[in-house]
Amino acid sequence: MRKNQTSILAIACVLALLGIIYATMMPQGISKDDEALAEFSTERALNQVEIIAQKPHYVGSTNHELVANYLKLELNRIGLETSVQEGYTLNDRGLLVKSKNILARIKGTNNTKALLLLSHYDSAPHSFSKGASDDASGVATILEGVRAFLYSKHPQKNDIIILFSDAEELGLNGATLFVNKHPWAKDVGVVLNFEARGSSGPSYMLMETTKGNEAMVQAFSNAKTSHPVSNSLMYSIYKMLPNDTDLTVFREQGNIQGYNFAFIDGHFNYHTQQDDVQHLSKTTLAHQGTYIMPLLKYLTNIDLTKTESTEDNVYFSAPFSFISYPFSWVMPMTLIAFGLLALFIFIGKVKRIITFREIFRGFVPLLGSIIIAGLVTFLGWKLILEIYPQYSDLLNGFTYNGHAYIGAFVTLSIAICFAFYHHFSEAKITMNHFVAPLLLWIIINGFLANSLTGAGFLIIPVYFGILLFGIFVFTQHYSLGVNLLFSIPALAIIAPFIVMFPVGLGLKILFGSAILTVLLFGLLLPIFGDFARKGIWTVVFFLTSIGFFIYAGYHSGYEPGKAKSNSLLYVYNADNNSAVWTTYDKNLDDWTKSYVGEKNQKAVGLNSLPLASKYNTTFTYSAIAPVVDVPKPTIQFLRDSVIGNNRYLKIRITPNRRVNRYDIYANPKMTFYNFKANGVSESRAKTNKLEREDSKILCYYVVGNEPLEMEFYINKSSIFDMDLIESSFDLMSNPLLNVKPRENWMMPTPFVLNDAVLIQQKLKRYVAPVKPIETAPVVDSLAISKDSIKPVPVATPE
Repeated sequence: MRKNQTSILAIACVLALLGIIYATMMPQGISKDDEALAEFSTERALNQVEIIAQKPHYVGSTNHELVANYLKLELNRIGLETSVQEGYTLNDRGLLVKSKNILARIKGTNNTKALLLLSHYDSAPHSFSKGASDDASGVATILEGVRAFLYSKHPQKNDIIILFSDAEELGLNGATLFVNKHPWAKDVGVVLNFEARGSSGPSYMLMETTKGNEAMVQAFSNAKTSHPVSNSLMYSIYKMLPNDTDLTVFREQGNIQGYNFAFIDGHFNYHTQQDDVQHLSKTTLAHQGTYIMPLLKYLTNIDLTKTESTEDNVYFSAPFSFISYPFSWVMPMTLIAFGLLALFIFIGKVKRIITFREIFRGFVPLLGSIIIAGLVTFLGWKLILEIYPQYSDLLNGFTYNGHAYIGAFVTLSIAICFAFYHHFSEAKITMNHFVAPLLLWIIINGFLANSLTGAGFLIIPVYFGILLFGIFVFTQHYSLGVNLLFSIPALAIIAPFIVMFPVGLGLKILFGSAILTVLLFGLLLPIFGDFARKGIWTVVFFLTSIGFFIYAGYHSGYEPGKAKSNSLLYVYNADNNSAVWTTYDKNLDDWTKSYVGEKNQKAVGLNSLPLASKYNTTFTYSAIAPVVDVPKPTIQFLRDSVIGNNRYLKIRITPNRRVNRYDIYANPKMTFYNFKANGVSESRAKTNKLEREDSKILCYYVVGNEPLEMEFYINKSSIFDMDLIESSFDLMSNPLLNVKPRENWMMPTPFVLNDAVLIQQKLKRYVAPVKPIETAPVVDSLAISKDSIKPVPVATPE
């Protein structure tokens, strides 16, 4: 009975420690409106979010311009003079847009380099996202932080530059425009970038450095933020994700380093119609505020010319602390850990309390648990996707009930651990079997020391385990209190990754969480291995896992606020005068079926011209649609001349309706030289040859219905073969189509061109009548015979 009570107490203490660890990662309350004016107020910041995120404000929309004007007024209201930087940029992925950056500058008393506060103000296109988290929260954090800083009259040596960048959601174009074209860019020493990839959870600090990180790590540590959450492994994980931030542009193109602050939980709301104020966590917004104030006060008063270094540090956060040490320590620490463990094994062997036979037997339950837990979770998630095919509707890979599945597979993995140790390990030989996980962790750290040095902090919990093993060797005494005390580093450092991995990388990585759970169980073996009735705990955790699965299944449907994403596009082919409805969806609902039909005809031919999307999503089904009178663009060949072995072309495409996007394609056999679009070339072009991997040439997001002008050279022997797709984001409001509204438990699919009216056609030399957009619908232009084409004046390029 006493052993039973001890095990219950141990489990309760471990759960309590985990609760404390997670609770201390971020503030648990929010600062109110009546907070001192010199302090950051979460409620005041939230008021800014509510105003900015009232409606979608993607680039090219009317609301986008309204938000830009509001930001200028708010900066003026706190006493700052604003300026606007506007211009076209063409990034290396062929994305062209006219960005409008909003800027202000606060002069310091003895400037070394300026501190730049960065956040983008555009929301994601296509999905009608209001952009509350991404990135009105970042803009509001800066507005409230700067207001409080100015009110406090805190000493300030360095200049502060505020940059609300544009077109981040399209291709980081506003940041590119600033870094390459604005005179202030050369003054910037460090950047603080406030971002979001979800709507809740702790805000993680992700560092981007040009060389070594030692000076930046020390600066962050010296600023003494109250709830730091970061580690040197996270940037490596961040680089695995299919996205970058504006700060990446500063580092890569401007050789300027800085800190990202981003939250990633609630990932299912990212870039969706649900990214609104109601879904934004107030405590998450408060966490952003805990970063900006101390960093503003510290970084504005140090020499920012000395934030570069050649050495790298391992760093990690623990409750209320931030710890770092040099990369050069990682391998020696691993070797010392192995030496200490070998020494304690030798002493234990001499004292006849440790045997090699039992040490080797300890690998049986450990490796068995790792293999079975990993396989069960990997195959289990595959099975769940078969049972609930609707989970594939969410392209980001994290379901609304995703946290329940994390709980289910983690507790199932713990049950598997207890089952193996119940059959293969008795309480009296626990410390013999504890050697196996310690050795495995040392091997893992030895591998990481060579391949992923930023993860070198994972050796810290191993040291505490080795010391606990040493205490047992010398005393042969079991103490639950000592075991719990020495387990805190393992819980604090490793346990958060069990949740963070699937949240950040998707539920497909759940098997990694299962394996990490087993490895953590191994470090806690002095606690769990001493349980007299492991079989009972196997059943307890197995039933807990079943409970999580039942909960997840019960909440596997959709409802308002946890909506099903779906997609619909109208595609008109101007070359053959035909039209289709099409969708990206794999699981059709009644709304999409009413357009693409019940028989689910494959989208034949529609994927030959690939539309850019985050996850390379393609069309799935299509159906014949009525042909309506959608005004086609005017295509003009302004110049067409042969110069030596090259043919020079200048083509203008002018919209005859309100449009949002042009996608331009060319036969892969065509080679382009000196390519320019609206007067700009690729920002990082290394040669005069346009590099491309497929038929895609250009994606142009239209602002103010401005036409697209392309000029380039091709080989004169090349056959001219180019296509365009003109898109408008007005499918739901277009009176020619009368598309019925979605149900309140549905929303537009994010990350893809959606709810759009498309015109697809070849680029040909023909003349179309041009009429103002406000007048009656434009008459469709018809291709005319070669003999009737009037000559177009051709000029030799300068």
